[in-house]
Parts: sequence; C-alpha cells; structure tokens
Amino acid sequence: MTTLDTDTLEMVLTTLRDYADRQLKPEFLRELDERDEFPHEVLKDLYDPEKFGLHLIFIPEEFGGLGGGAYDIYRVSEQMARIDLGVATGVLATFLGTDPIVVGGTDEQKALWMGRIAEEGLLVAYGATEPQAGSDLGSLTTRATPVYEDGQLTGYKISGRKQWISNGGVATLYTILANTEGGPTWFVVERGAPGFSWGKPEDKHGIRASNTAALFLDEVFVPVENLVGGVEGQGLAQAQAVFGYTRLMVAAFGLGGGWSALERAIQYGQTRIQGGALLATKQAYTHKLLVPNAVRLEAARAYIEWVAENIDAGDPGQQTEGAVAKYFATESGNKAAEDAIQAHGGYGYTKEYMVEKVKRDVRITCIYEGTSEIMEWTIARDRWQLHLKTRGAYYNDWAAKLEQLARANPDTGAATTALALRALAVVLERCRIDRLTRNQHILFRLGELIAWAETAAIFSERAATHPSHAVPFSPETLRIMARIHAREAALKVATDGLRWCISAGQTDPNLAGSLGLPAIYQAQAGQIEDMNIVAERLNAAFPAE
Repeated sequence: MTTLDTDTLEMVLTTLRDYADRQLKPEFLRELDERDEFPHEVLKDLYDPEKFGLHLIFIPEEFGGLGGGAYDIYRVSEQMARIDLGVATGVLATFLGTDPIVVGGTDEQKALWMGRIAEEGLLVAYGATEPQAGSDLGSLTTRATPVYEDGQLTGYKISGRKQWISNGGVATLYTILANTEGGPTWFVVERGAPGFSWGKPEDKHGIRASNTAALFLDEVFVPVENLVGGVEGQGLAQAQAVFGYTRLMVAAFGLGGGWSALERAIQYGQTRIQGGALLATKQAYTHKLLVPNAVRLEAARAYIEWVAENIDAGDPGQQTEGAVAKYFATESGNKAAEDAIQAHGGYGYTKEYMVEKVKRDVRITCIYEGTSEIMEWTIARDRWQLHLKTRGAYYNDWAAKLEQLARANPDTGAATTALALRALAVVLERCRIDRLTRNQHILFRLGELIAWAETAAIFSERAATHPSHAVPFSPETLRIMARIHAREAALKVATDGLRWCISAGQTDPNLAGSLGLPAIYQAQAGQIEDMNIVAERLNAAFPAE
C-alpha cells in the first residue's frame, strides 16, 4: 500500500504520463538516443519543484520532500521506465547517490545535503564502482588520506578512479566510497572541487539519454564534515543497508521496460496480417512471444509489491528478497523486449520501431546495481544458509501454507506452486548430502530456481488475497496468470534441479521420484486453455491505437 496518500501518488503518475505525452514523444527520444545526448532540460523540468519536483518523491518529508515509500517509488520507477529508461536512470542516480547520506549521515548532514537537493533540484551521482572492482566493493582502491592541522583532523585528500558512474559528468553532488584507515567510508564531494574531474560520456549500447562517465580524483580535499556519519569504516554496511531498496527500484525498471516493449508487440499483432489472419489470433505468435512474457512480468510485479510492502511496514532487511525481485524482473523485462523485436519481424530490427531502442535500454537492468550473476549468487547463498539453519524446513513449511491456501482458493495455482517448493527443498537437501555446491555453477543455478519458485509462491498468494491496483487486469485474469506461472516454475525447478544434480554427481537413484515429477507433469493440464484466455485479455487490455 502507498505511503503517500493514493490521490497524491495517482496525481504524480498522471502528471508524469501527461508530461511524457507532450514532451517525450518517441521521435524526440529516438533523437536523444541517436545523438547520445543527456536531456538537461528534461531533468531540469522533472526536478523543478514549481513544475514537477519528481525528485521530492525520494526525499523524506523532514528534509522538504514528499517522503514516498518503497511502493510509491516502485510505481514511479515503473512509469518512468515505460517512458524512457535513460531518463529514468538519471533520476535513479540521484536517488542512489543520496542513499549513503540518508542511511548513514548525521542529522546535520541530512538536513544540509537533503535540504539542498530538495530545494535546488540537484543532480547527484553515486561513486562506488571502480575499473577493477566492479560489483566487489570490498576491492576498491580509492584512498582517503587524513589531513591534520595543529594535531586536529580537518579533512581528507581522496585519490582514485571511479567507473560507470551514472550522472558522472552532470551531477552537482557526488557520494564517493574510499578506503580510510578505519575501512571503506563515504564522503560527499562537490562539483568543482580542485583535483576532481570526469571523463567523456561512455558510448553505450543503450540508455544513451543517461550520462555515464568515469570520475578522477587527484588528492581532492574534502572537509571532515563531509565524512558521512562522522565515523570511518561504515561504508560497506551503509551500502548493504539499502540494497533491498535500490534493487527494488531497478526491478521496477525491468518491469516497466519489459511492458513498454510488450505493449507494442501486443498492439502490432492486432494490425499485422499473416496467412490471411491477424497475428493476434495465432497461437504461434501469442503463446510464444506475448503470453509467457506477460505472465513473467506480472509474477515479477507481485514479488516487487510484496517486497515494497514489507519495507514500508518497517522491515528494511530485504536484501535477499530485493535480489530476487531485481533478478526475476530484469531478466523477464529483457526477455520481453527481445521477444518484442521478434514479434515485429524485420521491422523490429529497425530503429524506426521503438522496440529496438527499448531492447537496448532494458539490457542494462540485468547489469547495473548488481549483475544477474551477482543476484543468483546472493539468492543462493542466503537461502542455502536458511535451508541449513531450518534443517530443510523453510520451503516445506511454505509449501504447507500454499496447500492450505489451495483448499480455499483452488484457482490460483497454489497447489502447483507447493509442488515446486517441495521439489526445491529436495534439490537443496540433495545438494547438501552430496556436497554439490562445491561446484560454483550449481550454486548459481540454485539461485535461478529459487527465484522461479519464490515468485510463483508470492504470485499465487497475492492473486488470492492482494490483487494489484497497478495493472489493467481483472483479479480473475491475475489468478489465471498465477496458474500459468506456477506450472512453469514447478516444471523448471524439478527438471532443471534433476539435471544439475545428476550432472554434479548426486547419488540418489530415486531422485526423480522424490521430486514429484509425475504430479508436476499432471499439473500441466489446462495450460493451453489458460494461455488462450490470457491472450484474449492482453488484446482487450491493450487495443491497437
């Protein structure tokens, strides 16, 4: 549920859509992409409190913002991604750049910096990644050397290089992670500081409307007051504390980008005739290129909304869940965009059609804020520990709850999802007994299977009790989609789990039977009919203009 009142959130979303309809037409966005141009005036409009003040959604009320919660930020992020992921990334960078201050800053620092960002609409950049460190923040080489005057610590001189920094060449404020004697520490650096510079914008594959640049720091002096939190060595903990939040935002980008492409493919199929009939009437088109993507995206949405509500309810410890949300939503969005090009045939491969640009843009969501591989590792590591801690009970207990849900709501796929969770528990236990996670690839594949099983579980639960208010689908349609996803997840967990366990040398001759494969195959009954219904509902929800 929204932290802002519903009317305020809907007003923000409506205003954003209206602004995009007027100012961000496809032709303009394609021109920005072709020129590799950062839209300064667009960001100025979006950040202008008198015109829009979009950045205020991300800033707590006590510092002059609107104090939007995780749910609000997901809704706004999805909407922005539907419009343009490059522009959306410019906004994300400011939000990400303020995180170290919001999480770790002193009261005085928060009031100063967040107040300025709110009032002046400043662009901010998040300087963590380095050329050789990548996602491994513990390997950073940027150093902050203390400066003393008359025995008093007055500041630090920072030297190093940052790479792939969104808003790197256009921001006014930068939060920079550097090593100190006490460990990794965040500092606030202002544009124009002596010794601080940035490189030319990166010539990127996609999101070309965003600015991405390297940062160079050559003994850049920052006063001690700019050390975030006033204590050295808190940097990694502060970064970890917001991963659930920021990864949820990127998950929403994948969701919005995927739907942006998929909507166009749905509408294209209603106008293109092949073999004497519209593509929209052909299962070869709808059941391969449209329905599976719509189902995966709505499964991702259900999980995103669940995580957002947990955060807004006061549980910020959603790092694993944030990783699941980001992994599944961005992989699903990327696949939806890929299939949208295929759906358009040769036209989809041309720059005249927006799906070509959307595909290039959405690809980055599987990379930034933690690659899909880092997400797989994070998910598998954390849930593996949970499996061991509960002695295998975690997913079996969740399956029992779904079996109970299925008795009251048999049409959401809950019973099939329970089969997926029980199969997952068997795979994890077999990996423990035979020590299969000694193979790194097995651990990563477990991350993938866990994401499928958990998104199916949450989709089934929410289809029965928490229908989304952000989609043009009826509760009945969402229940049908949840059934489709449950069948796919159960089959994937069981068959891929069996495959990888055997490949790594598992020792149970009856493993196939333990996974419940006969029941999982039997549960596939009705899949085609459900896909037929969803195909009809997609065409009704997104009619060709």
